[in-house]
Amino acid sequence: MAQTLYDIYCGPAPDAASLPWRWNLDPVLLAALAALAFALLRERDGRTFAALGLLVLVVAFVSPLCALASALFSARALHHVLLVAVAAPFLALALGRRDWRAPQFAFAVHTLLFWLWHSPSAYAFALSSHAAYWLMQLSLLGSAIWLWGVALSPRTPLGNACALLFGTMVQMGMLAALLTFAREPLYDAHLATTAAFGLTPLEDQQLAGVLMWVPAAGPYLLAVLWRLHATLAERGLDRRVP
Repeated sequence: MAQTLYDIYCGPAPDAASLPWRWNLDPVLLAALAALAFALLRERDGRTFAALGLLVLVVAFVSPLCALASALFSARALHHVLLVAVAAPFLALALGRRDWRAPQFAFAVHTLLFWLWHSPSAYAFALSSHAAYWLMQLSLLGSAIWLWGVALSPRTPLGNACALLFGTMVQMGMLAALLTFAREPLYDAHLATTAAFGLTPLEDQQLAGVLMWVPAAGPYLLAVLWRLHATLAERGLDRRVP
């Protein structure tokens, strides 16, 4: 299927020469990011986390990474890792100690959406219109914020939080393994767009799997260590209080 049949939000696939100039200055996107920044940064609590989360969103949607994802599925995988494993925890922390609930449901919804949007047919649908693209991105980000909010909440028992984080890491690793070891490229939108960057479609897909497998695990492991440290510190403090 030719890429001309898609209506990709970030525009047509660039080549290596034009990529550095392919910043996304969509006024609607910039206005939405500005509104989000105003809503999050006006509160002193969590301001640093909000700024970090917003920075990751700018990298994902404004920088040339957005255009590169039109050419390379590996860039799309990196884009999604940034959304669900980097921006989402920062934004969840910025939202503060809300009453995050239903950890099992959060895990199920996020896992279902993550696998759904990486299926070839749903991925092709996401590239068919701007509305479909944003449905994919916002559902992935929103479900990830919910998952991280539950996992990082002090109200969630340590065992439940670690199970959520490890479970998410495992399901992402399973999808990554399928991408890495597939014998043929699965995504028609990238069949004719990878050569400009020195990759075959299959090599591009394998790189996507590696990115989703190895670097993506880091934030979840760090979060487990952070929860362990916070729990042990709290228990140590409780022992000191007479």
